[in-house]
Amino acid sequence: MDKKRVVVWGTGVVGSMVIAEIVDHPVFELVGVGVTRSDRAGTDVAELCGLPAATGILATTDVDELIALRPDALVHYGPTAQYADDNIRVITAFLRAGIDVCSTAMTPWVWPHMRQNPGNWITPVEEACAEGGASCFTTGIDPGFANDLFPMTLMGLCGRVDSVRASELLDYTDYAGDYEDEMGIGRPPSYTPLLEIPDLLVMAWGATVPMIAHAAGIELDDMTTTWEKWVTPTDRKTAKGVIEAGNVAAIRFTINGVYGGREVITLEHVNRIGLDAAPDWPSGSGDDVYRVDIVGSPSISQETAFRFTDGSGRAPAVAGCLATGLRALNAVPAVNDLPPGWVTALDLPLVPGVGTIR
Repeated sequence: MDKKRVVVWGTGVVGSMVIAEIVDHPVFELVGVGVTRSDRAGTDVAELCGLPAATGILATTDVDELIALRPDALVHYGPTAQYADDNIRVITAFLRAGIDVCSTAMTPWVWPHMRQNPGNWITPVEEACAEGGASCFTTGIDPGFANDLFPMTLMGLCGRVDSVRASELLDYTDYAGDYEDEMGIGRPPSYTPLLEIPDLLVMAWGATVPMIAHAAGIELDDMTTTWEKWVTPTDRKTAKGVIEAGNVAAIRFTINGVYGGREVITLEHVNRIGLDAAPDWPSGSGDDVYRVDIVGSPSISQETAFRFTDGSGRAPAVAGCLATGLRALNAVPAVNDLPPGWVTALDLPLVPGVGTIR
């Protein structure tokens, strides 16, 4: 098969790791890289992503320049939905030009039919898809395949499901991503992080709950949330410094789909600094796992761990970030074959990773 020509937007943690995978990939060809920060423009992608040899591809902030390359897809690793306007500006420009988009940025678009999605986030994309005859797929790991593809696949092995829970159980000690403002880790317990606000939590992480309900043929009566904090009695070292005693060093939250007066679908996060933090909260049979638990006929439990085995010493959370990005990249051929409009996990065929064994 001919290589799929892709433009990557974003050279942060996820984007830079995916670019390194594309460079030697037999199925994908990197033809351009977009960046938001002007100070990165004009720099060879190798320098931005820590690659050993120059690629000859210079990063650019110019969307029109990237569209003119006529790629098969934009693989978009932009910032979170906190920067929705800029994400929508970039993504809709490609869609209007007839270029499919696979993205990890706007997590509420994992299930664009979620009623909490504001109209000014949905209508521009639908109009751009119609104008350009293009498709838009948003995915990731969580929200994404760890709490949509995994649980829904396992539910297909059941005759009855009383409840399904998808959990992220991670130690953030070696993770250098942003968790202070969003989750409140490292902050005093009196601090209210963004995600502790129920409406924001559902918007940011909750899209897979109504997706699973839709896939199971039900309509939820309600969605509820819980949020807990664990305060460390001792100082804890992290990749970002030290969390002092008396500050939050673990959080646990749930987003719950209620049907018939009971919680039937639950998305759970337990994020710690140190495996001994919040010892009474759930943990996996191994460290740093994504877990699915189904109570039904039969009951099923599955744990998935992401690891680097290349001797780099990179944290499991970072391995999960790479999987996040590669789900979007590997979906490009399938998305190219789908009709225009929104694409969700329910629309895709099996994506086995063509070209990964070589």
